[in-house]
Amino acid sequence: MAGRSSLKRAEDFVDFLNASPTPFHAVQSVKQRLEKAGFKQIKERDSWSSSVQPGGKYYLTRNASTVVAFAIGSQWKPGNPISMVGAHTDSPCLRIKPVSKRTADGFMQVGVETYGGGLWHTWFDRDLAVAGRAMVKGKDGSMEMRLVRVKKPILRIPNLAVHFGGSVPFEFNKESQLFPITGLVSAELNRTGKTAEESKKEETEKAAEAGFEPLKTPTQRHHPYLITLIAKEAGCKPDDILDFELVLYDTQASCIGGLNDEFVFSARLDNLGMTYCAVEGLIQSLTAPGGLKGDSTIRLIACFDHEEIGSTSAQGADSNMLPSVVRRLSCLPASPSSADSEESYDRMNNGDSTDTSTAYEQSLSTSFLISADMAHSVNPNYGGKYEPEHRPEMNAGTVLKINANVRYATNSPGIVLLQECAKRAKPASYQPPGSKSSNGGVPLQLFVVRNDMPCGSTIGPMLSASLGARAIDVGNPQLAMHSIRETSGCHDVEHGVNLFDSFFEHYGELEKKILVD
Repeated sequence: MAGRSSLKRAEDFVDFLNASPTPFHAVQSVKQRLEKAGFKQIKERDSWSSSVQPGGKYYLTRNASTVVAFAIGSQWKPGNPISMVGAHTDSPCLRIKPVSKRTADGFMQVGVETYGGGLWHTWFDRDLAVAGRAMVKGKDGSMEMRLVRVKKPILRIPNLAVHFGGSVPFEFNKESQLFPITGLVSAELNRTGKTAEESKKEETEKAAEAGFEPLKTPTQRHHPYLITLIAKEAGCKPDDILDFELVLYDTQASCIGGLNDEFVFSARLDNLGMTYCAVEGLIQSLTAPGGLKGDSTIRLIACFDHEEIGSTSAQGADSNMLPSVVRRLSCLPASPSSADSEESYDRMNNGDSTDTSTAYEQSLSTSFLISADMAHSVNPNYGGKYEPEHRPEMNAGTVLKINANVRYATNSPGIVLLQECAKRAKPASYQPPGSKSSNGGVPLQLFVVRNDMPCGSTIGPMLSASLGARAIDVGNPQLAMHSIRETSGCHDVEHGVNLFDSFFEHYGELEKKILVD
């Protein structure tokens, strides 16, 4: 079969998707891949002076939903360039409200809140479960976070039958008609063997025995059996659940589809698709001959939470997360071997040592950020929605996203740089018909929105502005962005990984050749 290694890469991507129903699980999946590749965990709260060294590989997390990883070249010196790829771990979803217990017409329901700009009509009539994190009371009195994932379908948002006037186009109220059902009141009473009055009396007596609580307990605010299922997944007793952040997710597994296995069908392709490519591109770049030996740059990825709601949070791209990491790395002392290296970067006059007081500014002036967020493939049923000469196709390469109003950070020097990276990239095993990259490299595509259509944005412009670093916006093409079930190209996964691999491997060389001040 053509493109066998490309298909193998897509199968690994599907495994990543299925392991990552929430940003917390996505970061956990990333951590496992990084540790397998030899990365060592460090913490923001600690000093890095003795633990972070040239030639090393490290990662850190914030809020368990944002992760930054970097590999330091053995010839690193303060003020040298940093090659960066930024992505995000979150996707539009429905989140359980702080008080979610609902009943109506004999049904048990769960109150949910919309997160991001989802295509919410696609959430109707799906087999839904819950996942996220719970704060749990430890045996020693501590309070710890545990990941939770209920795999059984326990929720469903029912459509209104056409016989009752189900609307076309589909319209609904997000507050009153988007609450999922989770069971029947009668079935729950049968399970407990108590009447409704007895259950209410028991709940009141239990609350009185517990004494004063500033808030109602989770079993009072949510259906008790839901708390029981969460506790089972967290490995604790229901009374040990202190609070949680849980979202709904589709239990239908991600998979490869299409007549010729050319598609990936999944939730959360935006933006776990580019998170995966960033992580695997960094890891793959370190397997090249020589690895970090002789490299005078830092290779860095940052996968943020909360992009879908504006990035304004402690763990979002608009926080101090990336600037603070870059600041700490920029003045990292060189290794003894790099001090005398003729190949190492020297940003001061005539080989003088770098002034560490300006190392941060020097590093950023020579660094580059790839903002990696999924792009739009042309939809054959809505071809008129796309600009005639900018219609990305699936499996035809990663897309460079351009907007004159800087909704994307792309400019011509960045396009030139990424083309050079694409030329030097390992060729993908699958090449689109008519591709000129059959003898090496990976293909690229261009995207611009029509003048009469709105344009989305990414973390690219905000990070480029806050850092003062050059940047470009890219992404692999997909259909049905923000749907509960999206579609992307199977072979574009390898295209993206190989492109980022080449960027990390060759940026130190290319940075000196593309000069724009």
